Amino acid sequence: MPLSTDELRRYSRHLILPEVGLDGQKKISAARVLCIGAGGLGSPIALYLAAAGVGRLGIADFDAVEFTNLQRQVLHGTPDVGRPKTDSALDTLRRLNPNVEVVPHPVRVTSQNALDLIAGYDIVVDGTDNFPTRYLTNDACVLLKKPNVYGSIFRFEGQASVFAPHLGGPCYRCLFPEPPPPGEVPSCAEAGVLGVLPGIIGCIQATEILKLILGAGTPLLGRLLVFDALEMRFREVKLRRDPQCPLCGEKPTLTQLIDYQQFCGMKPEPALPNPDEVTVHDLKRALDNPGLGIRIIDVREPDEYQIARIDGAQLLPLSALAQRFRELDAGQSYYLHCKGGVRSLKAVKFLREQGFKSVKSVKGGILAWSEQIDRSVPKY
Repeated sequence: MPLSTDELRRYSRHLILPEVGLDGQKKISAARVLCIGAGGLGSPIALYLAAAGVGRLGIADFDAVEFTNLQRQVLHGTPDVGRPKTDSALDTLRRLNPNVEVVPHPVRVTSQNALDLIAGYDIVVDGTDNFPTRYLTNDACVLLKKPNVYGSIFRFEGQASVFAPHLGGPCYRCLFPEPPPPGEVPSCAEAGVLGVLPGIIGCIQATEILKLILGAGTPLLGRLLVFDALEMRFREVKLRRDPQCPLCGEKPTLTQLIDYQQFCGMKPEPALPNPDEVTVHDLKRALDNPGLGIRIIDVREPDEYQIARIDGAQLLPLSALAQRFRELDAGQSYYLHCKGGVRSLKAVKFLREQGFKSVKSVKGGILAWSEQIDRSVPKY
């Protein structure tokens, strides 16, 4: 289909590139790309793909916009807080380029819908922030022979690659065969992330998508690009397809999709109470009744302690616990809390290994305290 006069003007800087030209822009306009996630990574990905004129742009996200998103998720603005991210993204992208067909998918990606969702697109881009969706995306792309443009961010570091075994490269499982145990990897909410970092990694992912559409340049196939924002350095790690990979190897054992429980610091609700946990109401009783003999330890970092704190809690960061645990009395009873309950469980495990008998983690951490006990304590 020929480009309209308005499209010729809109994409003129593409058209004068020999590597793109009129034929290349037509390829872009005919391409179908699914962006899984409309958050930190999905924002720059979607914005630049829409600006470039990708014909059909799917946005899959089941979440709503929160104030804490606005520091990095530039698809959304302050008036969008509380709205579904797919609705906010649809409005933003339509304003940017009405020629692009934006298809919202306000659903959680699961083993039941992933194949149907991905089948209608040519390229999938991973803008997720959790391991269950990341593994599902990878597995579905391998099974459907779709390129998976990967990105991830953590604090000041980001990574990007292209996983496509059908094009001769590895898949995500070649690099990480299995997800980490629940709570092993802190989420952005626990560890933080520099707001501009997803913009950098997301733009790299968008660049890789356009290169794949155009068949131009050398994609990040078999290469993991690692970016350190503090040092402002890029380095490259060579990746090889693993012949023992359970998904794309010579004798695959994974032939259908698997639903994982929430990882990346998002601990699933247990069917039975965790014996290592107490509630914020238990914590309040301990603080209100010193005679119970329970001391409260805050295992967050000092910067977090300055933002919000629970009166009566002693700061002893998890990062320093291995060096400082002897400051504590192994015969004393302790309640440990962090922001959401992930790090405090790690601290409980560590102290138990050192011989502490009476240590418990406060479920939900200071966020639960703010929600259920004292709303004057800021949430962050």
